[in-house]
Amino acid sequence: MFAKDVYVRRRAKLMRDVKEGIILLLGNGEAPCNYKDNTYKFRQDSTFLYFAGLNDPDFALVLDVASGEEILFGNDVDIDDIIWMGPQPSVREKAELAGISGSRSFGELEGYLKSKVESGCKVHFLPPYRHRTMIQLHQYLGVPFAGMKEAASAELIKAVVEQRIVKDELEIAEIEKACEIGYRMHMLAMQMPKPGMLEQEVAGAMDGIAYAYGAQNSFATILSQNGETLHNHTHHQRFTDGRLYVVDAGAENNMNYCSDHTRTMPSGGKFTQKQKEVYQIVEAANNFAASVARPGITYKEVHIATSRLMLEGLSALGLVKGDIEEALQAGVAGLFMPHGLGHNMGLDVHDMENFGENYVGYEEGVERSKQLGLGSLRMARKLVPGHVITDEPGIYFIPALIEKWKREGTNSAFVNFELLQKEYYNFGGIRLEDDLLITPDGCRLLGAKRLPISVEDVEAAMAGE
Repeated sequence: MFAKDVYVRRRAKLMRDVKEGIILLLGNGEAPCNYKDNTYKFRQDSTFLYFAGLNDPDFALVLDVASGEEILFGNDVDIDDIIWMGPQPSVREKAELAGISGSRSFGELEGYLKSKVESGCKVHFLPPYRHRTMIQLHQYLGVPFAGMKEAASAELIKAVVEQRIVKDELEIAEIEKACEIGYRMHMLAMQMPKPGMLEQEVAGAMDGIAYAYGAQNSFATILSQNGETLHNHTHHQRFTDGRLYVVDAGAENNMNYCSDHTRTMPSGGKFTQKQKEVYQIVEAANNFAASVARPGITYKEVHIATSRLMLEGLSALGLVKGDIEEALQAGVAGLFMPHGLGHNMGLDVHDMENFGENYVGYEEGVERSKQLGLGSLRMARKLVPGHVITDEPGIYFIPALIEKWKREGTNSAFVNFELLQKEYYNFGGIRLEDDLLITPDGCRLLGAKRLPISVEDVEAAMAGE
């Protein structure tokens, strides 16, 4: 938890920006895994964490914009709780830690909110993503389940995004810590695999590092020799010489700030010539994006410029033909990179994605592309100092997608389908990802050390050099 004045300032700004009504921030509760008392690892709602700092289940925060009153709702532990959990601070004591002046039992929340609604007071809430929260909103405010996300307060969403999307020095320091844990995870993934070993063994060891040095993974570890599948969470294969494996993984530190890195390695420790050729296109794209990302330009512009560079590289290999600019405009890049260049990152690995990507990654009035690849870009807005974003270009050879485009005649003037079918159907995919902080005059990589990324450095790291 940061010092209480951090949370006091954040809440004060939030109330100034929302201007009127009641702000309701519901914390998360524990979720049963296979029976009530065996729960999943608790993860607090990120916005509740941002404004209250309390990483405990079953709390709610109410802010009265007109009066400035702040109330933390929660329950004090009883003797049964103490037997199993030990002594716990009271709700009042927890409120004081966050600089919240008022506290009440959780059972009073429903009556409090209903009285506000009856008096004509607007209650602002954020889009729910857990069914428990949906039930609470229905119970307390009478919000229909079918239209719950639509009923969420756009005013509150915009006010929260405005604060959370720009990271201060305290937050950046915590993200750096998460990056350090991520570095340990990825170095293990470079050095541990041996031919015949199960992917699961490596993924499990990586997850152990995340838990040993921080709170948990920032998302489920992706480790697969089928790198053409973008989010492959199956780890059942054995490492085989000659194949590439993609590792996309990150950590949450003990303050719940995230990291997210990706590297692609050859299972036998050495890239083939064909793998090098494609890999170096992706490496160049990753470095290029980091060299041009700066305040004043949009990340959509960076995505497009990076896509152009990759098309030029694929053209040199004979996989793309014709005029590069025309191919770019036609959306050819989406065949090889069907995802966006990057996303915001902070307390969530895809920061604030529960609000809706368009609120977080796009300025108001900006229309989202429908093109494959560009349409999946989560972060497109104009960059400002304090933005933390990922830089993750990739090239993938997805047989089903290639076959679909060939069958439908999509961009046949620009794609060498014959060469793709003959030489690249069993290639897999390559993705390289770093975390960037936008600075006043450009950007910098987050983390004390950059993970090996050149062909030479990756091979050396895998050899233990």
